[in-house]
Amino acid sequence: MDAPSLKSLKAPKLPKLPEVLLPDLVSFNRRVHDWVDPWFERKWVRRGAWTALGGFLFFATVWIWFASGLPSSEKLLAYQPPLPTNVRGYDGNPVQTFARERRVELAYDEYPPIVVHAFISAEDKTFFTHGGIDYPGLIGAVFDYSVKKATGGPRAKGGSTITQQVAKYLLQDNEYAVSRKIREAILAFRLESTLSKEQILELYLNSIFLGRNAYGVQAASRAYFDKDVAELTLPEAAYLAVLPKAPSNYDPLRQTQRALDRRNYVLREMEKNGYISAEQRASAAAAPLGTIRYGSNEKFRQMGGYFMEEVRRYLIKDLKYGEKAEEGPNSVYAGGLWVRSSMVPAMQDAAAEALREGLAKFDGGRGWTDTKLSIDINGDWRGKLALAALGTGFPDWRKAVVLSKSGGQANIGFSNGSTGVLDASAAQQPKRGGGGSAFSNLRPGMIIIVKQMGPDNYALRSIPEVGGGFIAEEVRTGRILAMQGGFDVVGSSYNRATQARRQPGSAFKPIVYVTALENGMTPASIIVDAPFCVWQGAGLGNKCFRNFDGKYAGPKTMRWGVEQSRNLMTVRAASQTGMPKVTATAAKLGVGKYDNYLSMALGAGDTTVLKLTNAYAVLANQGREVRPTIIDYVQDRNGKVIYRTDNRCEVMEDCNAREWDGRAMPRPPVRMKQLLDPQAAYQMVHIMEGVVERGTATTLRDLNRPMFGKTGTTSGPTNVWFVGGTPEVVGGVYVGYDQPRPMGHGAQGGRIAAPIFKQFALVAFKDAPKIPFVAPSEIRMVRIDRVTGKRVFGTFPTVEDPKSSVIWEAFQPATEPRRSFRREDRERSTGEIADANRKSKVRRAAQPKPNSEDFLQRQGGIY
Repeated sequence: MDAPSLKSLKAPKLPKLPEVLLPDLVSFNRRVHDWVDPWFERKWVRRGAWTALGGFLFFATVWIWFASGLPSSEKLLAYQPPLPTNVRGYDGNPVQTFARERRVELAYDEYPPIVVHAFISAEDKTFFTHGGIDYPGLIGAVFDYSVKKATGGPRAKGGSTITQQVAKYLLQDNEYAVSRKIREAILAFRLESTLSKEQILELYLNSIFLGRNAYGVQAASRAYFDKDVAELTLPEAAYLAVLPKAPSNYDPLRQTQRALDRRNYVLREMEKNGYISAEQRASAAAAPLGTIRYGSNEKFRQMGGYFMEEVRRYLIKDLKYGEKAEEGPNSVYAGGLWVRSSMVPAMQDAAAEALREGLAKFDGGRGWTDTKLSIDINGDWRGKLALAALGTGFPDWRKAVVLSKSGGQANIGFSNGSTGVLDASAAQQPKRGGGGSAFSNLRPGMIIIVKQMGPDNYALRSIPEVGGGFIAEEVRTGRILAMQGGFDVVGSSYNRATQARRQPGSAFKPIVYVTALENGMTPASIIVDAPFCVWQGAGLGNKCFRNFDGKYAGPKTMRWGVEQSRNLMTVRAASQTGMPKVTATAAKLGVGKYDNYLSMALGAGDTTVLKLTNAYAVLANQGREVRPTIIDYVQDRNGKVIYRTDNRCEVMEDCNAREWDGRAMPRPPVRMKQLLDPQAAYQMVHIMEGVVERGTATTLRDLNRPMFGKTGTTSGPTNVWFVGGTPEVVGGVYVGYDQPRPMGHGAQGGRIAAPIFKQFALVAFKDAPKIPFVAPSEIRMVRIDRVTGKRVFGTFPTVEDPKSSVIWEAFQPATEPRRSFRREDRERSTGEIADANRKSKVRRAAQPKPNSEDFLQRQGGIY
């Protein structure tokens, strides 16, 4: 087909564009020049125009230079002031705060009008009308600054509005310079363009420093009046409004009249602004300040000591929340966290008091110990004394400084400014290490510990040199209910309950025996209490073990060996069971990882109070694993849970069900492993009940409740222990010097550590129900003779006599002793059987003690 010719192709029709008349820019430009040029021919106009342009460029440069680095509008909208971390106890009540700035954040609507009006009248009466800068005030401040800068006068007045004060707080810059004021002004404009007046005032009322480490009006209301802001009266609100300028200048104790004058000025301003009537002003001006003393403003008593320090460390190091706001949104000192701890306040107080009493009692009579702290008493000795890192432990012990000494008296001062007298007769204890009496060693400036004995008379006291740790743990959950790591956390943050690694001595023996029970032995197994030596090699020779009393008792039951804490019976049990199995049990229970040496069976390996107490909790929990915890959960400042100790909600899919489905409440599944045979665990607990009834911990018997436990005393002795408790709560305590050294021959776990636990138990278990230990269903309770281990028929144990020869013993199925009496023996009366038992004991006592080799040959080893 032929190609079409060009002529045959028609161009497409384009749409007709509308005709638009373009402006005659040339003509417009000519008219502008015709109007402007005559003006620019005048010299003053040209100079003015160039000056205006230069001023604009200068202003723009300054604005860009100083505005760089200031918070953006988005950051201002998202800003949240630093808030302290609040810790709650077991029952949900507040027990501690971690704060460098005491602050309670409130919404604007939560501040009563009387407070808002007082601060506006005192600080910025035109706040709701200006745009961020009070220009008359600014001009006056600039003039005042210029005059004082030229004459070398004092610091000029600020002239800042409330918005500028908020800007200053956000900048965290207190430099006395023009540049800082320019940055404040720029940020003030940005605040006014981003936030409402109410939002700016809310930031101000929540952020300003008002003295006494109080940031914000709510915190200051608590610090000065022990009230919430909603409870403040007119004169109280007016007083708080005078504090933003300089809190120390209006201190209610040192500057009372000045504070009253300034408060009354605020009241007059409130009247002038129409917020109050003349009658209200006059009545408020006649009222006293009514503030409380600094230090008595706690809504709740700060408590916990070592426990709370452990919580703080856990939040910072383990959860990695950090300390400062720069380290994350959930920092401990700025994130506003809410922490639910497991601490029971009553138990914590009891634990702290019991350990302190025990340490002070042991240390008493050993002389006075110098604190080795001193301050310069010239000047503000009160503040220096308050900052001295020295804890007093007991509530009625006080930290003091020797101000002067003459004759038989020393004048002493306290951090609150009060003074007292220390007589020489009240400081006559010898100085530890020699050097005369304590009073003769006192010098002005020395920091000492005293106890008040009368209105102005005090007696010298000494911080114990010996240390110790205490743990109380809930058996079912592993939650730590109380923790005391020493005499006082102030000046000694070393937590001996969690950080001190010490040899547990005989307190380790239940680990040995529960392993033996898992491997075929029974509580009635006969173990020989006789000399026992092991060959350590040609270079070391024999290693011979010994009992604490250096004596031997012959063949006895395992129960008797545990109750009397016989070392030789323990190493024999460990030897027959196998040390690898014993150390494996210790590792499984978290006590420690040890080498397979027989000495480890006697507690030669290091562990902590926390680890050993948790192992006993596993025993009391029938061998099921429990993990010690001090925190239940953590919430952020908005109430969202950001950490939970357990994973119950992950396991339970309906943990956050929207509506109730009508069924029973779901129970969290058991998440812990079975670490020990439950029957063996119960047998071990049942044996240790005998330690309390008739063994080394009989001091606890008069508590008259089901309890188990074991004492421990290491070589030296350098440490003394007690670990034990009830079916619900297990506690552990050790006492010893931080640098291990002998405590004296009379130091034993039953004499020092067990009484400490007893003092704790008298308070902690006072109203607790008496719950017995529950045996697993397979356990068989059989009557035996507790000395011989033989089965008994025809008589029953007596509850009244804890040392009865016949007891109920716990056996695993098919392990109980066989029938050991003839038919006619079973028909004897109870009195005849008891008489026979006594004669048997007499015959055994009259037999000569054989040497170890002959004895073992005849007995055939360990049974």
